[in-house]
Amino acid sequence: MSIPEKIQKTDLLYELPESQIAKHPVTPRDSSKLLIYKEKQIEHRIFRELPEVLDSSFTLFFNNTKVIPARLFFQKETGAIVEIFLLNPIKKHLDIAQVMSENQECSWACKIGKLKRIKSDTILKRTEIIEEKTVNLTAEVIDREQQYVTFQWDNSAFSFAEILENFGVTPLPPYLKRSAENSDKTRYQTVYSKHEGAVAAPTAGLHFTPEILQNLENKGINLDYLTLHVSGGTFQPVQHENVIEHPMHSEQVVVSLRNIDNLLQAQKVVAIGTTSMRTLESLYWFGVKLSHDFEATFWIEKLFPYQNFGELPSLEKSLKLIKTYMIKKGFKKLHGSTEIMIMPTYRFRVCKALITNFHLPNSTLILLVSAFIGQDWRKTYQEALKKEYRFLSFGDSSLLFLPQKTVDF
Repeated sequence: MSIPEKIQKTDLLYELPESQIAKHPVTPRDSSKLLIYKEKQIEHRIFRELPEVLDSSFTLFFNNTKVIPARLFFQKETGAIVEIFLLNPIKKHLDIAQVMSENQECSWACKIGKLKRIKSDTILKRTEIIEEKTVNLTAEVIDREQQYVTFQWDNSAFSFAEILENFGVTPLPPYLKRSAENSDKTRYQTVYSKHEGAVAAPTAGLHFTPEILQNLENKGINLDYLTLHVSGGTFQPVQHENVIEHPMHSEQVVVSLRNIDNLLQAQKVVAIGTTSMRTLESLYWFGVKLSHDFEATFWIEKLFPYQNFGELPSLEKSLKLIKTYMIKKGFKKLHGSTEIMIMPTYRFRVCKALITNFHLPNSTLILLVSAFIGQDWRKTYQEALKKEYRFLSFGDSSLLFLPQKTVDF
């Protein structure tokens, strides 16, 4: 596996009519369409039929991150409104769950609207009533270049998660071009969301209902849950003509010993969403780091998988190295970060199938899909457009199987 010499930005483009961008989710969740791609053949189903398609040889890995109300609005003394969009805590490897539990102060990297109009010494203020108590929230820009913001509030009875729940707004993707509605609080959230920290939903999971999860388990299909806190970088379009130069976003991941054990026992792994896939594939490369006696930090750089390591460990060996490392360190959970760039020439080590929505043109998510099923991604997308599938976050779904010729068992 080597780095491609060049991937053109035009390789990620296709024509997406505005009329096929889903502005709202379908009701019920599992009534969305499901396109199945397997060995160059395409089949059309309804998502609730997923348990009929899979059998007990599959293990499904879900991302149980929970979307936080990451959009905060403050009013300056002049009356102007300033939006602050949370991206991630400024300490890269700090557990986001820990940050969400802070009860007086925390600092985040943000995207600040109209930053030039905010004076350096300005402290933005807001007041809300929470559980019949007055709470004052302040925001101070502590690094204008990096857009770092420190938030403080005057009632330690409330965690930052509770502050956001009362002060923040659901961070809908910008391409929806609409304001968040009350229904988005639940519909832009998976039914199994658990750990707060994402600023965008792992949208492949939005189609699942408790009934589908139960039906999958009834068939003997193993379900497991890991965590990747989706960052705002997932919406960042590719700007460079050579896609490889695109600065990949870093996202925090959390995996457990249970995850490792289930991976060791799994026959065929299905990633529920590109975020689960990024986590699972990054996990293999952490095992590679351990096998080469690299610094034992679960941090996978953008192009790390494309280096020449000589002989690489099997998936089983990589996972066992991680398990041994965790047991030795006394870790029940492993925290890390990844900015892995999955692109053509990438050899998938863990995932044999992917459930995912239909993604925005000129995005790194299209890049990942093209790495997974090759140039057939274009045929798949054109078929979905022809059949009037709904695209993007609130759109329909697909189940993509890794072509057999590239499977590494």
